[in-house]
Amino acid sequence: MSGAPHVTVLMASYNGRDWLPAQVDSLFAQTHENWSLQVSDDGSVDGTRDLLDVLSAEHPGRIAWQPGPGRGAAQNFLALVRDLPEAPGWIAFADQDDVWFPDKIERGVAALKGEAGPALYCSVTRIAEADLTPREVSDARPRPLGFRNALVQNVVAGNTILVNPAAARLLRQAAQRTGEVVMHDWWVYLLLSGAGAALHHDTEPGLLYRQHGGNEVGANKGARARLMRVGMILTGRYKQWTDTNMAWLRSVEDLLTEENRALMEEFDRMRAGPLSVRSRLVDRLGLYRQTRLSTQALRLAAALGRI
Repeated sequence: MSGAPHVTVLMASYNGRDWLPAQVDSLFAQTHENWSLQVSDDGSVDGTRDLLDVLSAEHPGRIAWQPGPGRGAAQNFLALVRDLPEAPGWIAFADQDDVWFPDKIERGVAALKGEAGPALYCSVTRIAEADLTPREVSDARPRPLGFRNALVQNVVAGNTILVNPAAARLLRQAAQRTGEVVMHDWWVYLLLSGAGAALHHDTEPGLLYRQHGGNEVGANKGARARLMRVGMILTGRYKQWTDTNMAWLRSVEDLLTEENRALMEEFDRMRAGPLSVRSRLVDRLGLYRQTRLSTQALRLAAALGRI
């Protein structure tokens, strides 16, 4: 572990007793050995807490857990970020039911090692059945990551995120001022892209993303899932999410770059404007989603006042 930066893995758990052993085993199998695991449990009643007691007793200083706020996964992850020390090191986010490939942390750290400022690493995933039988790889990201994408789409999978200490400090600072968020990974993507962080997306999967009946968010893979997402834009569900995102972005706007603060304000102004203004919103501001169909739906939703 000589010279390898310490990575704190943050995990939000809830009734994950059946899945946790495989995930924890995959952490111990990491080629990057300098890590610790901090779990926040949101009131499990299936023996998860008993298992966490055993793991923390067997691995003191390596594994620890705390009670969560009991308000869902997004708020549970934010609680973990709020509780980071004032000078956090590298951090990664983990789901309780995945299995990481052995080089996941090593690849993420290597990708960000040369970045002096805030930086984020994420990747695609290998979708798997409940028994971990591998399936297809999650959708690629054909367009670059950035704030103009983050304002209208979340494409950063939380279970793949790793950030350097400069980004971790930003996340901790913002978490002290952030209330309810839609999704923790979207919050991370919005904040760090808005703050001008370097964003690295790996096209090689770093983990098995286990799909089962208890997933809070599914894999969103394939044509049917894409059509469902387009439908959420057109029905106005995304507008509710955007309202929430904009509310907390305003609370941390001093952390954003000057350019992105101006973009955020223009976005908010135009989305509240008349049809003649809204219909030009997407193209005037250079907003985009990852596919042509989804971006076309975004244009229509903007004209209808549904973003």
